[in-house]
Amino acid sequence: MTVTVRIPTTLRPISGGVSTVQVEGATLAEVLKGLDTAYPGFSDRLLDNEGKLHKFVNVFVADDDVRYLQGLETKVVNGQTVSIIPAVAGG
Repeated sequence: MTVTVRIPTTLRPISGGVSTVQVEGATLAEVLKGLDTAYPGFSDRLLDNEGKLHKFVNVFVADDDVRYLQGLETKVVNGQTVSIIPAVAGG
């Protein structure tokens, strides 16, 4: 399955400056692994020491937050878009 991954501005230096990339995978975990294989450094920025998504990173598959789906085991289908959105906080 080929999906489009949208890369936020803060992570674009890892992807060579591009805003979207095509990655293979049937689950979000496979997509993120493929992303890190193609562009080393993504796993360090997106996953914690236990291999789970960092709390400050939001990931959406087809506009649905994966935290309310199956997390890293969320299924992706050919042509879907995965969006990585860094959390914004302030005060």
